[in-house]
Amino acid sequence: MAGPSEIFAFKDALIVLGTAAVVAPVVHRLKISPVLGFLVVGAALGPFGLGRLAEHSQAIAWLTVTGERQIAFIADLGIVFLLFFIGLELSMRRLITMRRLVFGLGGLQCFISTLAISLVALWLGQPPDAALIIGACLALSSTAIVMELLSGQRRMMSTTGRTSFAILLAQDLAVVPLLFLISALGGHSEGNVAQGIVIALLEAVVAVGIIALVGRVILKPLFRLAASTDNPEFFMAATLLIAVGSGVIAAYAGLSMALGAFIAGLLLAETEYRRAVEAMIDPFRGLLLGVFFFSVGMHIDLSFIWREPLLVVGGFVTMMIAKSLLLAPLCRLFGVPWAASVETSLLLAPGGEFAFIGIGLATTYGLIDSGVSAGVLAVVSLTMGTLPFVSLFARRAAQRVADEIANGAPATALPPDDHAKRVIVVGHGRVGQLVCDMLDKHEIAYVAADRDAPRVERWRKLGRPVYFGDASNPLFLQRCGIDEAVGVIVTIDTAAVDDVVRAVRSRRPDVMIVARAHDAQHARHLYTLAVTDTVPETIEASLQLAESALVGLGVPMGLVIASIHERRELVRHELQAAAGGTASMTEQIRRARRDRAAKP
Repeated sequence: MAGPSEIFAFKDALIVLGTAAVVAPVVHRLKISPVLGFLVVGAALGPFGLGRLAEHSQAIAWLTVTGERQIAFIADLGIVFLLFFIGLELSMRRLITMRRLVFGLGGLQCFISTLAISLVALWLGQPPDAALIIGACLALSSTAIVMELLSGQRRMMSTTGRTSFAILLAQDLAVVPLLFLISALGGHSEGNVAQGIVIALLEAVVAVGIIALVGRVILKPLFRLAASTDNPEFFMAATLLIAVGSGVIAAYAGLSMALGAFIAGLLLAETEYRRAVEAMIDPFRGLLLGVFFFSVGMHIDLSFIWREPLLVVGGFVTMMIAKSLLLAPLCRLFGVPWAASVETSLLLAPGGEFAFIGIGLATTYGLIDSGVSAGVLAVVSLTMGTLPFVSLFARRAAQRVADEIANGAPATALPPDDHAKRVIVVGHGRVGQLVCDMLDKHEIAYVAADRDAPRVERWRKLGRPVYFGDASNPLFLQRCGIDEAVGVIVTIDTAAVDDVVRAVRSRRPDVMIVARAHDAQHARHLYTLAVTDTVPETIEASLQLAESALVGLGVPMGLVIASIHERRELVRHELQAAAGGTASMTEQIRRARRDRAAKP
């Protein structure tokens, strides 16, 4: 049996479990984010809270956390499983479409924010090396907290979610050269800095390649073997092996474990075991993340905030305003709508967990004064601790910006409020214009919606019923006549198509939705969102090419049209079946229409 000293070692785990079992449900019942509950309890029971009195009282020692290293290890696993879970929700195709945001917007955000904060640190009297490190560390945001907030709100696929994730991914990639830079400035690396950074980046690329290659080779066979045993324990063991193993490979190359787990999640998202893995890891993912937020709270130095309230609050306000003002225009420059730009900039303005690692390492090397380090980390802790409240404020600010833009747009005319039966065309680009031309030709009433104000104004002058607005907004859809609409045609080619389809389906489960898709994979995804039909551009182009070739080769036109039509129907049925549905989607919509008509 374990003695008293061994039992005492379990108290930290009991405190964290007690927070998860009691405090988190209480704050959730009060409609407050559980993240805040873990942060507050971590700050109160950590080494900077009651932990200061632990050595004077055995009773207080039992109520405080003293094993910071053990808690930090479990907290790291929480971030690993968060990114692994996010990778499962995304896909390689989606990530490839985000490359412009990741390397363009994310890279610029890191560079400009680092430069601006470093200049401020220099102006405040910090040495150049210290200023550069402080600027680089404060330019990074909290991947774990921001992603958990957006995931909890089911907004990862929204414009704000995608933009935030792209920037955070770029920041995670920037950690590799930054860690080497700190070591080089501290005199703990060989060779020049530029050469070392290049070598570190090459090691990172090799690590990512190894994870991707090994994942492609062993993922399916491993999970097929685990699933064939019909034992959930073996399936869980395979999941843990992939998530943690990929993280270890990434960490060995100097990357974060979370980034390696994210890549493994991306690869697993392409397999048929995706949903089973999500259901398997979701319960303890939340618990491990709770430990991470608890550990962040433990780093909040309440005494320093109490001694220097003006310094900490001033730093907090300056950091929030400066990073927001720098990021919002950058997001807009890359085509992100103003509302999402404002929300993203506010969410990413607070500091992140890497600041504790980077600045702590620089302090150990003597690059940053310990007093300055304590002040900077106090500001970072405060910004991270207030992120749940910042998230609420950011959503309201984004909604206000969206309303003001809509009210101040050059095309301010509202759709007719006459309850007529029309088709709603979402998007009036080159595809939407052609669709509207065909509707005009067949004398089918419609309204079109687009978010490009100059385009709307130009086509309204030509007499076309195009209106400025966001079709993913339920209020705008209602104004467009979604309750009476006979069909919705989504012609946009951005990832916002998901938001539009969800908004339409939540209001009208019985209406026909035809959506534009990039390829077969995108089409399968849209079928899972219950669209009536979707047109994959790559497949349709292939069919048209085959039609022209067959006619040119002398095959009779009627036979060619019949074979192309048959092939198109076969592809449609295959995509619907692969999406988990069948060709009975039309029947489901008819049933929803009958239910709607039967209501008094």
